[in-house]
Amino acid sequence: MDPLFLLLHYLRKADKEGKFQPLDQVVLDDTFPNCILLLRLPDLEKLLQHVTEEKEVDKKKYYKYSKEKTIKWLGKKVQQTVSALKTNNVNVSARVQATAFFSGDPFSSDKEEDYVCYAHGLISDYIPKELSDDLAKYLKLPEPSVPLPSPPSKKVKVSDEPIEAKEDYTKFNRKDLKTEKKNSKMTAAQKALAKVDKSGMKSIDSFFATKNKKKIEKI
Repeated sequence: MDPLFLLLHYLRKADKEGKFQPLDQVVLDDTFPNCILLLRLPDLEKLLQHVTEEKEVDKKKYYKYSKEKTIKWLGKKVQQTVSALKTNNVNVSARVQATAFFSGDPFSSDKEEDYVCYAHGLISDYIPKELSDDLAKYLKLPEPSVPLPSPPSKKVKVSDEPIEAKEDYTKFNRKDLKTEKKNSKMTAAQKALAKVDKSGMKSIDSFFATKNKKKIEKI
């Protein structure tokens, strides 16, 4: 990996101050103190020319991040990646389609565009998204698809008013209800007896009443 990708992180961070600074004040990291080893890279000054503006004061050099230079340098990196893919006969068309980079539009028959899209994706793994988006515009790549918003779900309106019953369920035959409760307490024998046709039959009370009347007459 090109070490300039690592330096970009510190250069962009220092650019928030918007001024030229010596490189030893730019490449600082409490979490990763060994980052100062980047300052020992061979031909460091030549590398920085690709992504920074430079000033020299009293024989000391100061640097400031340049977005314009960086985009051009990244564009060259994309073209180098495309050349490497072609040299190694890497088929990228299927991979570009699999990533669903476009919004369902038909892919260009020009395979060069597929190579550029794929190379851009590889380079984007090493740079922030904002810089990746700027690079895509510089390369004139189609914009990625934007998912359509899902329609709002229909919510059932709940009313605070009490719900009125359509029928009056209190209009039951109370006589039938009492009969049902009474029958529920009867035994099976009693229920069977209740179903017998009692027409022409004397009740048990009348039978005992007759016997008692005969006893009284004897006395």
